[in-house]
Amino acid sequence: MSHSLHIQNLVAGVGEKKILQGIDLKINTNEIHVVMGPNGAGKSTLSNCIIGNPKYQILGGDIFFDDQNINNLKVDERARLGLFLSFQQPMSIKGVKNSDFVRQAMQACEKKCSLMNFFSQYENACEDLSIPKNFAERYLNVGFSGGEMKKNEILQMKMLKPKFAILDEIDSGLDVDACKIIGKNISEMVNENFGCLIITHQAKILEHIKINFVHVLIDGKIVKTGDINLVKKIEEQGFEWIKNEVL
Repeated sequence: MSHSLHIQNLVAGVGEKKILQGIDLKINTNEIHVVMGPNGAGKSTLSNCIIGNPKYQILGGDIFFDDQNINNLKVDERARLGLFLSFQQPMSIKGVKNSDFVRQAMQACEKKCSLMNFFSQYENACEDLSIPKNFAERYLNVGFSGGEMKKNEILQMKMLKPKFAILDEIDSGLDVDACKIIGKNISEMVNENFGCLIITHQAKILEHIKINFVHVLIDGKIVKTGDINLVKKIEEQGFEWIKNEVL
């Protein structure tokens, strides 16, 4: 069964500062969308509004998961519906093992399985991501490199199997090999029950992902939509030509 995440005329900000100026975006499962834009354009604000971070206020517009308006749902309620957000800078928690964290998250999202089945899935996910199996016993992100943290975010996504993932700069801090591995794992998850929104200002990870749509966000508005060719032009010429074209 396919699903949709539909954002309609979303206006949002922090305190009195308005950041998003009316975003319209619809993502279906079996699709990968990319949002690009210069620093300060509102990319992270968009991801935080989708997941329900209370720091960000929706000042107008709506977010629908299928036909359900989720504007007033809490973060955990959105997660149980099937939303997942990877963080730019994941939190480190000493004393909490990676495997325990993931298993508790699965149980909270009503994705229960036996301990044996859990560790079988966990080890397979580690193998897919070229992660050492001792990740299960390490404390959550404690002492991890930037690349290990980002792989750990994708490992959590693979285990939780959300309907929609918002990946906020998942490629920052990755070397070439890690980009290829993470890109491959994202692409392999896409199906009728999974869609993805990748937020980035770089193009290197997109070389390993078959994307459907690219949206350019400038000054809180989506000003241009295209395909992989738009990414290539941005990589060559930056965003200035788009600003000149639309402003």
